[in-house]
Amino acid sequence: MRLPRSATVRIAALVFALQLAGAATTLVTVRQITRSQITAAAEDMARGVRGDLMTAYRAGGTDALRAAVSQRVQRRQPPQTVLILTNAAGRYLAGNIADWPPTADPGSGATTIELFRIDREVPERMRVLTTTLPGGERLLTGHVIESELRFARAMEEAMAVAMAVALVLAGLAGWIAARIIDARVGRTVTTAQAVAAGDLGRRVESDGGDDAFEALGRAVNAMLDRIALLVGELKVATDGLAHDLRSPLTRLRATLERALAAADTEASRTAIVRAMDEGDRLLSMLDTALRITRAEAGLGREAFADTDIAALLHGLAEMFEPLAEDRGMTMSVGAPADLRAPANREMLGQALANIVDNALKYGRGQIALSAAVAGDLIAITVTDRGPGIPHDRRDDALKRFGRLDTARGESGAGLGLSLVAAVAHLHGGTLTLSDAGPGLAVTFTLRRA
Repeated sequence: MRLPRSATVRIAALVFALQLAGAATTLVTVRQITRSQITAAAEDMARGVRGDLMTAYRAGGTDALRAAVSQRVQRRQPPQTVLILTNAAGRYLAGNIADWPPTADPGSGATTIELFRIDREVPERMRVLTTTLPGGERLLTGHVIESELRFARAMEEAMAVAMAVALVLAGLAGWIAARIIDARVGRTVTTAQAVAAGDLGRRVESDGGDDAFEALGRAVNAMLDRIALLVGELKVATDGLAHDLRSPLTRLRATLERALAAADTEASRTAIVRAMDEGDRLLSMLDTALRITRAEAGLGREAFADTDIAALLHGLAEMFEPLAEDRGMTMSVGAPADLRAPANREMLGQALANIVDNALKYGRGQIALSAAVAGDLIAITVTDRGPGIPHDRRDDALKRFGRLDTARGESGAGLGLSLVAAVAHLHGGTLTLSDAGPGLAVTFTLRRA
């Protein structure tokens, strides 16, 4: 699963995590503060009661202290007070607790324990202080905090519910933020994809804002304007170059034709014919190189029209069938009827013709042309039964002027598959080479819409 690698998902997760951390911190902090205040207030009351009782003890000894404890228990002042007085042996003398609690060690300081008061049927949590008197008697003073802790618990539960609702809202906020970022960046991505497919007139839409997304859109649009200008200049330059170079090459051929007519020896005529062939080859290389450059620049989309792919393949097979028969090979076509796509028919036909021509030159047996729908693409495949191309040399075969050792004996300049790859890119597809077992399978894809 690759969702965590998405920047928008990470942003949404970060927002949610920060909200979760903030909610947890708030809940823990409130809990600690509330409980600390409850216990601190109870300790203050316990110390106040102990101070009053110690005053009575200093004035009249143990008997006065016992009387003061009994009086406070009878009057319930304050009402949540906890008291017990024992002698040195631990025997009960006075108070509202029947026995000295085993968890309350004398001199251990303030502690929270759970005990039964004499007139109560359920245990209660209380904050108590223990004191050992000079004669060995022990005095425990405290304050019941059960109701305060229950209230604090109820408040904590209410806060937990509120935090849970807040976390749901935080998750929703993170999701909405991620969607907004996705939508804003998506406009730029969609524009970039359209331009990559050849639509050089596409631009990022602006909503009139003044934020980082709008700045990005303006920067991308400025870049695309510059690219469109350069492509336009490239078109003018390539058209001018083609015109300027074709003219002298055409004149050169005419001169060679006149020289051929005037040649008086076989050796002269042979040399002139070779020069004419090289001139034709140079003119073909120039034309192909210009076609590749124009296709890679996205030029030619203006000539896209609804094209019958099956009819195109049958036409190619009919055109190359005589040449295949001369080489002892056969051709077959397998394509569903009414398989149509927008395409530059001339450039697509030239690209597929290059693939079939290569199959006839280097393949053996049957040349099979097929077409099938693959999602939003149409895959056109040409297979042969020849030696194929080694996997580590296939990238070289797609490079400009890239020729393998087995192709050195054939005519050409190594531009055929480069032109095919450029035409595939123009049509929103790709060119791939794979094993046909045996032989080579060349797959050309183009978008259905």
